[in-house]
Amino acid sequence: MLSTDIVQDVLRAVLLGVAFSELSHAVPIQDSPRQRLLDGLDLPSKYRKQKDTESSPLPYTPEHKDPYDGAIDSIGRELDPLPYRNGHGASVLGPWNRERARQNPDMVRPPTTDHGNMPNLRWSFVDSHMRIEEGGWTRQTTVRELPTSKELAGVNMRLDAGVIRELHWHQEAEWAYVLEGNVRVTALDYEGGNFMDDLEKGDLWYFPSGVPHSLQGLSPNGTEFLLIFDDGSFSEESTFLLTDWLAHTPKSVMAENFHLEPEIFDHIPESEKYIFQGRKPGSIDDERPTGKGAKKSKHQFTHKMLAQEPKRTSGGEVRIADSKTNFAISKTVAAAHVTIEPGALREMHWHPNADEWSFFIRGRARVTVFAAEGNARTFDYVPGDVGIVPQNMGHFVENIGDEPLEMLEIFRADEFRDFSLFQWLGETPRKMVADHLFKDDKESAEKFLEKIKDAEKDEVTLPPKRSGKDGDVWSLGDL
Repeated sequence: MLSTDIVQDVLRAVLLGVAFSELSHAVPIQDSPRQRLLDGLDLPSKYRKQKDTESSPLPYTPEHKDPYDGAIDSIGRELDPLPYRNGHGASVLGPWNRERARQNPDMVRPPTTDHGNMPNLRWSFVDSHMRIEEGGWTRQTTVRELPTSKELAGVNMRLDAGVIRELHWHQEAEWAYVLEGNVRVTALDYEGGNFMDDLEKGDLWYFPSGVPHSLQGLSPNGTEFLLIFDDGSFSEESTFLLTDWLAHTPKSVMAENFHLEPEIFDHIPESEKYIFQGRKPGSIDDERPTGKGAKKSKHQFTHKMLAQEPKRTSGGEVRIADSKTNFAISKTVAAAHVTIEPGALREMHWHPNADEWSFFIRGRARVTVFAAEGNARTFDYVPGDVGIVPQNMGHFVENIGDEPLEMLEIFRADEFRDFSLFQWLGETPRKMVADHLFKDDKESAEKFLEKIKDAEKDEVTLPPKRSGKDGDVWSLGDL
């Protein structure tokens, strides 16, 4: 049998070993991949998750070269963007937000084609102030958050099952897209007709200026939607609310207006309710007003956008809703729902009648905006982001991720319009195009003119994969 002294010595050694082990875990690891890159040191092969050879070093390193400015999915490839480009740049020694850099790789390392002084055209709803209420919340992106959002303002709102966005109206017209769940909308039209409808994901509604309405989340999980107002300076705080109005009206006047005794109004809300838990509604037939003067509206305030048959392109799908084609009441807002498959591109184009207010629902995108006078700037977008493209500025939307990119293109206009660069050049005399772009390169001119000769518009186009000299298949973003 071991003596007490020996047992105590063994226990003391074990405890000491544990203490040193814990201490070693507490020491910062200086030889991490990120720290080595920040210090301008080479990255040993043990840290490299992807193929890195002398001829093809990892992006965002001093050795990496890309003469064609291909897109890089820093999130999907788990890369940490750093400001190195074609042998130029340096490491970052100061504070660094790794997640922000991954979401905005083309801000950290812009393409060589970016130039000039352009304003910010990107905002994320996650940076907007969240107003939290009973059973719901709301946040907004307006000209105050994003100064280039001059023509339209956006509000993202959530209502749980039974929760009501109280009876209200606006100075501005309201357009909406249901992101998830189910919602009931009610309204009164200009002729005194009542409107009710139950909506689901992908449906739209539009209420012109001054039209009173309400919104209520339905079972089982309520709803979340994007609201668009046709004035960038709109504020959710400036809404005309039923309870706010009555709280600031003498009870004697309310009594006269409704032909009731003043005490009837002794217990109405003393301030606005805004968003609040209501009782879960019955069916539309059960809830529809049936009084002597009640009548159904002749107007259609809603539209099933995702239920439309899409225009299928080589690289995705496009659905358009505007007052000229299928949503007559939406006089001030037109929109397109666009799906871009991995590797595909919303072709180079511009919009002649309004600024584009983009909302990204799914996927990861790269967008370069050309503003004339040699000015161009590239932005990256992830779900929940808002993008602005000013009227007539050329741009594209590139899916840089590994899943379909889903987005809304929204305009303060009665009709969706765009010009395709591909179609324009295909409809232009061949000699003129060649003289502009390939005056001293006949072989390239012939290839280009052959490609565009049919002048077919392909809103979402899927570029072909290229074969390398060793037979491998690659796209420009793989360089």
